[in-house]
Amino acid sequence: MDRLGELEAFSAVADAGGFTAAARDLGRTTSAVSKQIRSLEERLGVRLLNRTTRRVALTEVGAAFRERVRGVLDELEAAELAVGRLQEEPRGVLRIGAPMDFGRIGLARSLAGFAARNPGLRLQVELADRFVDVVEEGFDVVVRIANLPDSSLVARRLGRCRRVLCAAPSYLDGHGRPARPAELREHPVVGYAYEQGRSWSFRGEEGDEVVAVEPRHRANNGEMIRSLLLEGLGIALLPTFLAGDDLRAGRLEAVLPDRLDADTAIWAVTPHRKLLATKVRLLLDHLVADCGEEPAWDEGLSEAPRPEPLGP
Repeated sequence: MDRLGELEAFSAVADAGGFTAAARDLGRTTSAVSKQIRSLEERLGVRLLNRTTRRVALTEVGAAFRERVRGVLDELEAAELAVGRLQEEPRGVLRIGAPMDFGRIGLARSLAGFAARNPGLRLQVELADRFVDVVEEGFDVVVRIANLPDSSLVARRLGRCRRVLCAAPSYLDGHGRPARPAELREHPVVGYAYEQGRSWSFRGEEGDEVVAVEPRHRANNGEMIRSLLLEGLGIALLPTFLAGDDLRAGRLEAVLPDRLDADTAIWAVTPHRKLLATKVRLLLDHLVADCGEEPAWDEGLSEAPRPEPLGP
């Protein structure tokens, strides 16, 4: 009885959402994986997976069992890493999620370099501008740019995400350059589609000032917002990894850069596990070195005073 093989097969099917993809990840045949899952369910006396012609989904019992299985496999990997070759060369599939724009601009080259230095790993990267459930969707690491609430997940700060208010010089030439935060209310704002309304915070000699804004134009993607700005359609708050090249080239101009208080943090979120797999730990160390508090995409941009970094 190959109990470990059964657990590996079940975990792979749960993560991949199907037998064929799981078999490919494990280097086994689809029939072998199916046989192992059937053997596991018969031994346990419960159905772990609901199968249809289109998809495979976890049952309620299967979802609970999946978390226990992950813990067992992580413990086993940690034990092997402590005494074997995997301590130096991590192997297996590493599933990573990230926002679309940041993944494409800020992470692509970094992840490519990481994969090149770790040939035993197989990266599976999903870029999406939606909330990703780290546990339910089976990710090892999900990168988020936000002020994170308290959570049962584990978050490691990778670095700073600097944000700037900006607009095309042609727009500011025609509509005026705001000299005070309150003047922003007189300008059209380009914002994200999910924002029904938001506030921008500013620092001042007489204290902080908050300006509520309502976007006139909206998009669900930062690259589209940038394009709207370049066409002179208003002012937007953008991260420097997206707007940095345009700011350096003069295609966009910062608005009230010495007053804005909008920096946030870049986080790597992982499921709460007793032991962190070496492949995940190595990736986090790599990303911290690449992102950091002074990332490459901020080079050459003027620096405004800013508050203490968010988070630990």
